[in-house]
Amino acid sequence: MAPMNKEYFDYLKFVDDALRLAKSIPRYFSKFSNKIYCNHQKFAILILMQKLKTTTRGIVAILRASSELKLRLGLHKVPVHTTIVRFAKRIGKYITRILNIKKARNVAVDSTGFELESKSYYYRNIKNSDKKQKTKQFMKLSICTDTDNLYILKCRIRKKLRNDNVDFVPTLNGLEVERVFADKGYDSKKNRQYVLNKLKALPIIPKRGYSNFYGYIRGKRKINGKDYHQRSKVETVFSMIKRKYGSVLRGRSFKTQKTELLTKLIAHNIELLQKFLFIIRGLHQSPFSSNETKKYKNTKNELNNYAYIRI
Repeated sequence: MAPMNKEYFDYLKFVDDALRLAKSIPRYFSKFSNKIYCNHQKFAILILMQKLKTTTRGIVAILRASSELKLRLGLHKVPVHTTIVRFAKRIGKYITRILNIKKARNVAVDSTGFELESKSYYYRNIKNSDKKQKTKQFMKLSICTDTDNLYILKCRIRKKLRNDNVDFVPTLNGLEVERVFADKGYDSKKNRQYVLNKLKALPIIPKRGYSNFYGYIRGKRKINGKDYHQRSKVETVFSMIKRKYGSVLRGRSFKTQKTELLTKLIAHNIELLQKFLFIIRGLHQSPFSSNETKKYKNTKNELNNYAYIRI
């Protein structure tokens, strides 16, 4: 298969996975909907738009040029770009259901910022450098990442700067984990007790003012921080998202910006799912030992749960 054909096939598979994930949101917002396009189709278009790093007008042009994509999406005709814009404004309260993975062994928590395209860098910093800027320049994202598979389990989005500690508990609430990695910015007695008592997990968070000390478990046993380097994998996830799908949010309102950012995270999870399934399929044709085969079969069972995003 030629490289171009293989790449095109990957896009079609990406659409299939996006449509499967969309089953966790309502098919229509109202029983009085005109039912020309269902929410599952519009959701898959939104996710594909992030993968191709294009705009609503750009994705509409691509769909009109590709009959195969229209067939995979089940479209009789291509929606206008305003249909996608209106859908992005309404899907916000439902889209968090898709990022609802509940179980992982090791997780890492951290935050980053995404730029906003409301004003250009030149306008903010050069032309009007002597004036105080009233518009916010970035949106804050806090995530909890599975350090073994690099999946995003939960997230918290804020439209202005806040202390990292505020979002530590919400990004871990309801998860089943064994170890939690975080940097010194999350060092507090409240956070440590939440991980120990509520999650029944081990907090590997360095103490402020120390170079290699991670505290004690209930004042008795010293926490071993030899695996603290696993925390850096959350930085890897941030880099993957920003390089693949862009670090700038094009939406005008907070609602559309939040939806755009969530679709980037979902697209990241879908791509990782495709890569793991590709590896597993290859194992059936490779001379691995029985122990390795058993290990990857367990991984396959976990990925089946990830595919439905209901762990």
